[in-house]
Amino acid sequence: MKKKIMLGVGVLVVVLASMAAWLVLVGNKRSPEETVALNNGGLDVKVVYCRPYKKERLIFGDKASGAVVPYDTYWRLGANAATAITFAKDASFAGHPIKAGTYRMYAVPGAKIWKVTLANGLGWGAREPDHANDVLTVEVPAETAPSPLEQFQIRFADDGGAKMEFAWDTTVVRVPLAAN
Repeated sequence: MKKKIMLGVGVLVVVLASMAAWLVLVGNKRSPEETVALNNGGLDVKVVYCRPYKKERLIFGDKASGAVVPYDTYWRLGANAATAITFAKDASFAGHPIKAGTYRMYAVPGAKIWKVTLANGLGWGAREPDHANDVLTVEVPAETAPSPLEQFQIRFADDGGAKMEFAWDTTVVRVPLAAN
């Protein structure tokens, strides 16, 4: 009888632990995962990232001001796991050639200029990557958005040329893309 009770309690503990893990890992995503893709004129790009919310916080700014993403520090371009960008074919990233493949994409935001890097090896996004794996770093200007955006977004735009946009709060950054 004791064995049956202990077995029942053990099964109950496993079930409850599994449910709790599912809620934490899948069911309660505060920064939901998003996939965006562009297939246009020979350019075939896909980005997988997680979308945090502003929630009345200061997003970009000086570390002393308590910004969520302080200037001049590593940011994974989203939340949770590292942001992944996949080029199905060789392409141009901000005017620089990049080979087909999947890369970790991250940024070092500044008030006026952002450094955006593509690196080998995805890893977990919260940890700063091993910079020995960096493949390409480009500098792109930061612009003021016409209106604040509550949730971080990576999107593709075509205004006479393909661009990947990072937009959050009052900041927009555009990275030109092209097929090779």
